[in-house]
Amino acid sequence: MKTWRVALIALSFLLLSGCLVTFKEPLPAREVAPDELLGKWASKNAWGEPLNLQVTRAGTHQYKAVSYPTAEPGQRDEYLFTVSRHGSRWYLSAPLPAKLGGHFILAGFEFDEKHELVVYNLDLEQVHQAIGQKALQGHTVATVEGDGVLVDSPMSQVFAYLDDPANADVFVEAVRYQRAGK
Repeated sequence: MKTWRVALIALSFLLLSGCLVTFKEPLPAREVAPDELLGKWASKNAWGEPLNLQVTRAGTHQYKAVSYPTAEPGQRDEYLFTVSRHGSRWYLSAPLPAKLGGHFILAGFEFDEKHELVVYNLDLEQVHQAIGQKALQGHTVATVEGDGVLVDSPMSQVFAYLDDPANADVFVEAVRYQRAGK
């Protein structure tokens, strides 16, 4: 569980409950992240310990998040991700390790009025409900963290669902980072 929670906080992609929504397709690597995303951020992990996050460019339209606890700077986790903007929202996508299904996670993010980085996960139950109502295609999958959902829908259908204001409650705040190092 600790390894998964580190991944959660490092990328801030999942609800801390461990249940996850995954996707067969990643976001296409064709958009540039807002400059405000790059740099050093600080938050607290699931145990209330200070956590650092550094986001840098890792290639054309690809980014790297490096997460490490303040108390143990040598204990670093690195993750590659892509971003995309649809409607008024920014999204990020990253591959998952094989033990978690090997597919892709999708999260939303924004910068609030205090210039904090706020990351949103998708609510598992709401996505499961959308699949039951045929708004999305997918099925339940078992992982080491518990049952999750694998969405099979093409990304165009996923974004049509996510961008619909009627589905705004599908997003749940996962973590909030403050700018560090200023």
